[in-house]
Amino acid sequence: MTTRAVAVAIALFVAKVSAAPDLGDPVKVDDLVGLSITIGPDGRGLPPGRGTAIDGVDIYVEKCASCHGVRGQGRTGPALAGGAGTLAGKNPVRTVGSYWPHATTLFDYIRRAMPYDRPMSLTNEQVYQLTAYVLWLNGIVGRDEVVDARSLPEVKMPNRAGFVNAWDARDRD
Repeated sequence: MTTRAVAVAIALFVAKVSAAPDLGDPVKVDDLVGLSITIGPDGRGLPPGRGTAIDGVDIYVEKCASCHGVRGQGRTGPALAGGAGTLAGKNPVRTVGSYWPHATTLFDYIRRAMPYDRPMSLTNEQVYQLTAYVLWLNGIVGRDEVVDARSLPEVKMPNRAGFVNAWDARDRD
């Protein structure tokens, strides 16, 4: 191969590699703002809205029960309720009520990832209602108790002391 042929081959290779793939428009910061929906354990980032377990039962039956069971016992999806007192045993049952340290994490997860086949399709009101229902299934809130941005961070989860709060350590740095 001549020097000229090698130079042409290299130039063609570099041109092909440096050409950006045609995958759509570049992402702008403003496009990402709507996706920044993380909720901290202290409730930072919780949106307006409210719900009770009574408000959430119909939504749960329609959108959640097929995977998680009518009473949160689990089906194709994991159990959401039960498991109290099992974490130290040979067969721990890790559910929202027995394992999760923060109720705000439940809101964050439902809003971000559920329902499984249509993540991020629920309104904030529906997420508050489902959060209240799952907490009620675990005996953590009353069926008429309002769950909102003010009250949700105050919910004391049964296993809160079972975790080190890295968020507090982060805030000290």
